[in-house]
Amino acid sequence: MNMKALSLWVMLCLAITKSLATSRHCNFPAIFNFGDSNSDTGGLSAAFGQPGPPHGESYFHHPAGRYCDGRLIVDFLAKKLGVPYLNAYLDAVGSNFSHGANFATAGSTIRPQNTTLHQFGGFSPFSLDVQFNQFNDFQRRSKIFQSKGGVYETLLPKAEYFSQALYTFDIGQNDLAAGYFHNMSIDQVRAYVPDVLAQFKNIIKYIYDHGGRSFWVHNTGPVGCLPYMIELFPHKAHRMDKAGCVASYNEVAQFFNHELKAAVVELRKKLPLAAITYVDVYSLKYSLISQAKKHGFEEPLRACCGHGGKYNYNMHIGCGAKIKVHGKEILIGKACKDPSVWVNWDGVHYTQAANKWVFDQIVNGSFSDPPIPLNMACHKQL
Repeated sequence: MNMKALSLWVMLCLAITKSLATSRHCNFPAIFNFGDSNSDTGGLSAAFGQPGPPHGESYFHHPAGRYCDGRLIVDFLAKKLGVPYLNAYLDAVGSNFSHGANFATAGSTIRPQNTTLHQFGGFSPFSLDVQFNQFNDFQRRSKIFQSKGGVYETLLPKAEYFSQALYTFDIGQNDLAAGYFHNMSIDQVRAYVPDVLAQFKNIIKYIYDHGGRSFWVHNTGPVGCLPYMIELFPHKAHRMDKAGCVASYNEVAQFFNHELKAAVVELRKKLPLAAITYVDVYSLKYSLISQAKKHGFEEPLRACCGHGGKYNYNMHIGCGAKIKVHGKEILIGKACKDPSVWVNWDGVHYTQAANKWVFDQIVNGSFSDPPIPLNMACHKQL
């Protein structure tokens, strides 16, 4: 066999090997999620109280710990993988962690914040490093109690699940928003992005050291298109784009995403056994907002649930807010009649319909790097 034929044979073998390696669906027995309100399924509500009606009205028909009228992207992700909706790690009542746990809480950031948590502009004390500490403790104690048998076997993940699970991340949006809440300039917010992502990389490494191998990382969305950002912060000095979003805020978000993608590339080199999928939800969310009617939505920027103003958002009268009139409580933070055609739920978060639309676009890998579908996210890039 001459060298040319040998070379072709080797290339053919490599192609076949790669094809076989990536053709096997992954059997993820569990999901461990880390993030903020975009994927919080009850963490913050377990710690500080449940968001009241009309949250949850479109699917659960009652508040379910989510800042949404129904399900989040992580809920659709779990359903696709055949895993039950994730219970929040902080929720002690009725939780089953046999197929994973959710460490996300609304208001969470990658870099710890000093701001006291409150409804408008505060940040969760459960930053990403705290979420990792919770995961670390959960993993350690799960192994101890699993060995005791009985009810623990049905409520906690098996030891091997921690290496077989999918680790999902949707966090960073609040790190950018925190800068604006602290009256930082655009340049100042950009300047601390590398520090934020250095901490993100550390957490991925820590989880890898604890056996994690499959990672699914969402980038951050178009912050400048969120009604509360447009309404709360003076933007006269900033450019508004054709979609009605604050261009400068979105440019910072895009810079964050560019650096996040570079961080993922770096992590792939340093963590040889890890399969890390970077998912571009920014492009999809911006497309949904800027071309809402094309995608079957009627309201791209106004909040479905709120009270007053151009964007139906008032920081003092949020979704579900009530006032007392002659001693009787009256709901004034009402939901729109049909949330399924609105993109934004409460000025900050997306509706269930928008979440499902985004999930339907990312599940097949079309917006992923590498471009592999969700059910093959255990295969590292060859």
